[in-house]
Order: sequence, then structure tokens, then C-alpha cells
Amino acid sequence: MAFSAGQSYAVSTNFDPLQQNFLGSKPHISSFSINLKQCEKPNILSKKPLYISAVLSGFGHADESKESKSRDPLVQCNAYEASRPQSVPINIEFGQEAQAASRQKLKIGLYFATWWALNVVFNIYNKKVLNAFPFPWLTSTLSLAAGSLIMLVSWATKIAETPKTDFDFWKALFPVAVAHTIGHVAATVSMSKVAVSFTHIIKSGEPAFSVLVSRLLGETFPLPIYLSLVPIIGGCALAAITELNFNLTGFMGAMISNLAFVFRNIFSKKGMKGKSVGGMNYYACLSMMSLLILIPFAIAVEGPQVWALGWQKAVSQIGPKFIWWVVAQSVFYHLYNQVSYMSLNEISPLTFSIGNTMKRISVIVSSIIIFQIPIQPVNALGAAIAIVGTFLYSQAKQSPEFAEGR
Repeated sequence: MAFSAGQSYAVSTNFDPLQQNFLGSKPHISSFSINLKQCEKPNILSKKPLYISAVLSGFGHADESKESKSRDPLVQCNAYEASRPQSVPINIEFGQEAQAASRQKLKIGLYFATWWALNVVFNIYNKKVLNAFPFPWLTSTLSLAAGSLIMLVSWATKIAETPKTDFDFWKALFPVAVAHTIGHVAATVSMSKVAVSFTHIIKSGEPAFSVLVSRLLGETFPLPIYLSLVPIIGGCALAAITELNFNLTGFMGAMISNLAFVFRNIFSKKGMKGKSVGGMNYYACLSMMSLLILIPFAIAVEGPQVWALGWQKAVSQIGPKFIWWVVAQSVFYHLYNQVSYMSLNEISPLTFSIGNTMKRISVIVSSIIIFQIPIQPVNALGAAIAIVGTFLYSQAKQSPEFAEGR
């Protein structure tokens, strides 16, 4: 209750705090009167509302037996002038939802930043190792071995939950692992022959292979999908033609890697559908099976004798830090792939595609700066066109037309 006045007033009430029901509901007011008496000093207070405040004691559960006890039936109430607005806490339900959404965005941002940073570090150390030790088959094997060892230790120490797998899971994983092994080795062979930036420019053409293979398997696509392939193919072609240090083996390695990873994604969608293993553990199992597939081929193609000679030469030229390069490229390869698979559980495929495009940009730019790779403006233009085409493809793939076509 409020009063506006230019003068001060005294307020009194007749209030019985103990006349309330048994369950402690609002107190009953037996009588309530307000006597406004003009004070001797008018105009002392400004014209502000007057609020009634009551100091009540003894509120609680009262029964009828307590009425016989003596008590003061009157409670003194005072009036006070409202000097400033009183803050009232308001509990809004969607406030917690907004906080949860903010935390989720922060989590995704950390995933992306970690993913890009780990990928850049891996590519730098991988290229350093391949420059001093040009044996991509062993380098690829060490990358998978490091990841497998990390996950085995994590499972043994309960840092990560051990996945529950069966024979059907490993049977469905086998074609995925074969494609993953081919794609991994082919990409490493490419980077051993050409600049890191050139390999990633060619690998940005993976959507074109995805559409081609899917089309051969009977899948249809809307027109925007096909149109987005024009800048991808044109940009990759322009970058390849204008590459100063073009190498056919390096170019073909990147192309084979694109094709293999397309089949890996197709096999993964069809064979792993309904399987409970996902994210970090899924990639761990994939790495272990790929390692078992790769070891005999790596020994047959390169062999321990060649590795021993190459290792001695690299250590004599680079020194002990070469060992650190090998360890770093092996560990960071697993970590960046692990984070990328973990992020897949948190974001949509469109967001992941955009993040993958931005990852390639960060790798291309950082490798050009660190390795001081000479690049022509036309070559840079081709790379930009291909990357923009990849982005347009990811946008068109999430369009309603594409969803209806599927």
C-alpha cells in the first residue's frame, strides 16, 4: 500500500498476528485502521510514495489453544518513504537454458580452436619429418601406432571408458579401416613430394569425388550441388597448373586420398549405422584396425633396412630433435583426429563441414608462412576459389532440396 503526500504522516494498525489458520496461511487482520495525523513540520518530505512496513513476530503454525494466552493484539506498523527503487530478484526459467546454450557454444568453440591448432602443428612436424626422412609408409605407421598406444593406456587407466564391441562391430569397421588406411598413406605420400599447402588445396576437392561416387551408386543431387562443384574443380585445376613445384606423385597421392576418404565415409554410414561406439572410441578402434592392415604393407614397400639407413642419416643431419619431430607428428596426428571425431557428437554436419573448410585455410596459410613457400597470385586465386566452392557445397548439401532428394 502506498500514499503520496507532501507532508509526513504516522500510520497505525490494529493487527492480530496469531489469528491464522492451522496450516499457517496468511495472517488474519482482525481490524485495520489508518490514522493520518499531520506532523508539525510540513513540507519536510518530498512528494514520494509512503509504504507500510510491519514487523511481525511469532508467525508460524498456531492452534486454537494458544488464543487463551495473553498477548498484545496490536502490532505497530511504520511508514517509510520510498527513496529509490528496490531490486527484486526474478527467477526466469529460460535463464538456465540460455546459460546452457552459452556453455555449449563455448565448448564447440574450444573444440574448433583445438582441432585447428592440433592440425596445424601436426602438418608442420609431419612435413619436417618427411623432409629429413622421406619414408611416408613408416611415418604413417608411427602415427597410427601412437594413437593406438594412447588409447590402450587410456582404457587401462580408466581415463576413457572402454568401448563395448562385438564381432559384428569389427566386421563392419573393416572396410572403413581399409579406406582410412589408403587415404592416410596417400596423403602422407603427397606431402612427402609437394608442399603442404598444395596437398590441402587438392584435398579441398573431396566434395567433387563424393558427388561422383555417390552418383555412380545411384544417388541423385539437386542442381545447387552440381553448381557448387564448378568452383571446386576449377580452383583445384588452376592451383595445380600454376604450382611452381608440381609433382605428379604428390598430385596423385592427394587425389587418391580424396577418393579413399569418400569411400570411408560411405562405408561408415552404411556399415556403422546403429552401432553404439562413437566419437573418441570409434576413432581409436579405427586406428588400431588400420595399424594392423598397414604394418605388413609398410614392411613390404619400404622395409626395416631402408628405415634404419634413413633414420641414421636424419639423426646425423638434424640431431636429437629429429626424434622429437617424429614423436610430435605421431601424437598430434591422433589428437587432432580424436578432437574432430569428438566434435562430430556436438555439432551438425554443416557446422563440421564449415569447420573443416576453415581448418584447411589455417593449414595452408600457416604452412606458407612457416616454410616460406613461394606462391604466385594466380595460384593463391585458385586455392581461394576451390575453398569457396567447398563452402558453397556444404551449404547446398544442407538445403531443403537436398534433404527432399534423399
